[in-house]
Amino acid sequence: MNSAATAIYHARLERVLRHIEAHLEETLTVEALSSVAAFSKHHFHRQFAALFGIGVHRYVQLARLKRASYRLAFRDGVSVVELALDSGYAGPEAFARAFRQRLGQSPSEFREAPDWAQWQAAMAPLQETRTRHMTTIPPLDSVAIVTVPDTRVAILRHQGDPARIGDTIRRFIAWRKSVGLPPRVSATFNIFHDDPDAVAPEDFRLDLCAATDRPIEPNSAGIIAGLIPGGRCARLRHVGSDDGLDAALTMLYRDWLPGSGESLRDFPPYAQRIRFFPDVPENEAIVDLFLPLATPVSAM
Repeated sequence: MNSAATAIYHARLERVLRHIEAHLEETLTVEALSSVAAFSKHHFHRQFAALFGIGVHRYVQLARLKRASYRLAFRDGVSVVELALDSGYAGPEAFARAFRQRLGQSPSEFREAPDWAQWQAAMAPLQETRTRHMTTIPPLDSVAIVTVPDTRVAILRHQGDPARIGDTIRRFIAWRKSVGLPPRVSATFNIFHDDPDAVAPEDFRLDLCAATDRPIEPNSAGIIAGLIPGGRCARLRHVGSDDGLDAALTMLYRDWLPGSGESLRDFPPYAQRIRFFPDVPENEAIVDLFLPLATPVSAM
């Protein structure tokens, strides 16, 4: 087998995945997508399924439904009619049928109370394909050592099954809106206390944070005041789906840190979210990862 030819072949098909992500509102027929890969339309659907393990029609449908479900769960003011048209359906009835068929709820039911277990099961083939074929690990030389200031934050801690974090995000978004701290005026951070693969689901912890110098008034949402301490950090920019965050963080620990000569500070890794899906295509979302570093002995 010619490995160079195989890599080129895979790259042509992976180009289709990026095209789909960037053009979800457009007509994505087999003929149109086969031309992106420069393959014959008569064979393309079989080539796509053979490499990715999922048919092209189902892949496109799941990508559209994922974006629609994020808008339903985390964004206000988007009508089902608008979501249907943006997802390539002629009207809300066809969209609602497809939504229920794949996710087990109608769009309105999902907006009111998402069934995240059903959602995760439905999206598993999409996530697996993107993790395997769309995750790009940044090079080691893209890691920068920066000094960041203390950042006062409002914190909502998620503790429990990572699959339920969507409910915590919804509560956090609602609180931010109620106090006038949307992302455009208040930087968004996540603090990663635990690796979901290393702890029991009930012990998993992740902090959702909004930067603010305001005092945190007593509230029913569970928001408390906190601080992300300033100091030296290794910073790595991740562009793309959250499915690739774990690989980027692993690269920092496994590949960058041992050869850097640096020591870690006693604070968990954290991230600042710069561009958000579904406001931008998922492959254009931006997250800066921070690994807190100790002060060098020579500087003490």
